[in-house]
Amino acid sequence: MYDLAEKALKAVTKYGAKEAEVYIIESQKTSVSIQKDVIEGAKENIITGIGIRAVVNGAVGFASTNIMSLIDEAAKNAVSSANIQDSDPDWRSLPSNQKYPAVSGIMDQQLKNMELDDCIAHTMEMIEGTKTVPGIIVTSGSFGRSYGKRLILNTNGVEVSEEGTGVSGFVDVITNSGETSTAYDFAISRNNDIDFISIGKNAAELARMSQDTISIEPHRTEVILHPFAFSDLIENTFMSSIDADNVQKGRSSLIGKKGEIIANEQLSIYDDGLLEGGIETGIADDEGVASQRTTVIENGTFMSYLYDTYTAGKDCVESTGNASRNSYLSTPSVGTRNFIIDFPKCDVIDDTDSGVYVNTVIGAHTANGISGDFSVEARNAFTIKDGKLDKPIASLMISGNIFDMLKNINGAGTDVRKVGGTITPSIRVSDISVIG
Repeated sequence: MYDLAEKALKAVTKYGAKEAEVYIIESQKTSVSIQKDVIEGAKENIITGIGIRAVVNGAVGFASTNIMSLIDEAAKNAVSSANIQDSDPDWRSLPSNQKYPAVSGIMDQQLKNMELDDCIAHTMEMIEGTKTVPGIIVTSGSFGRSYGKRLILNTNGVEVSEEGTGVSGFVDVITNSGETSTAYDFAISRNNDIDFISIGKNAAELARMSQDTISIEPHRTEVILHPFAFSDLIENTFMSSIDADNVQKGRSSLIGKKGEIIANEQLSIYDDGLLEGGIETGIADDEGVASQRTTVIENGTFMSYLYDTYTAGKDCVESTGNASRNSYLSTPSVGTRNFIIDFPKCDVIDDTDSGVYVNTVIGAHTANGISGDFSVEARNAFTIKDGKLDKPIASLMISGNIFDMLKNINGAGTDVRKVGGTITPSIRVSDISVIG
């Protein structure tokens, strides 16, 4: 990888770039799919790709390729792309070399060396888990295992080399007797520590519990949001409001709100690229800025937006290490790392006299990322009575505003889950509108 990166840097400077960056990934991925209680197929993919950014007179060009014999051509195309663009007055520079922190829990040799037979065996464990509950069919599901390396070099001395692993399991189930009910469960980790049988069992038990539903009247009540539901809402509303690019373009409700109380004073939120075993953990972000822990909300007070190098330059501040790429095919933009929701924990259901419990939501992607307004369908929802889940609800819509929700949080469970890069417990919110 170093030879390829150095070859690309030499080529892009040869063609006229004043600054240049090379981003290379190598990844090995194994995936196994489930359809109707049986394994449908399994496949292994190996991908190598390189992305090149070239800066010429303040204009940034980009090109990529997955054919390593075409690196010279990609470098030339990156410079040509910069040459046909106008200079960007807001461009400052690529990151410079810096000291990188140590991180842990992101590389597992067992996952790196896991054979296809073991991947299939874990997939079968999820199916077996669903069979511990009678009358359940797995409609779909998947197992994924990955090992990857990335290398970032630039002409300012940045040199980041890192490897990591990941594994995930997912099942979606349906009842095959009585009232039709569906449910799913999911888990993800950087290490080979997932209980795949429990994934299947949890989904099956939830589907069974969700039968024999009742209808409820529209009202306002306390709502407990399972980590799946809360993470879906916050990712599609609040996260876009702290993206410095959105703030600079006037697309955030948090413009000018730093230092103001915007949430319950017991709530803190952190963006932590250093979290042990975090899905988004690494020594650096995706353009080579050292990872850090950024306090977004501290005891209810809004503290910080999230920046990559470009947006930080526009505001004359330091990057928070939040440059993110989808792949080698894209340039970096602002993204969250490990987004941690911190609130005093208790047995939140037992602590609730009456209300509604929601496992998952549908339609969070339609929320208004600027205002924070949302209206979503709740799935696998239950009434709460005297501190226990009572009756499953047939059909339910919940609506509200994420900024009102943050102020009205009044409880959190002990069931902290990693939902992708969001780490959250169940969250209880008062005064939410529910419509049966």
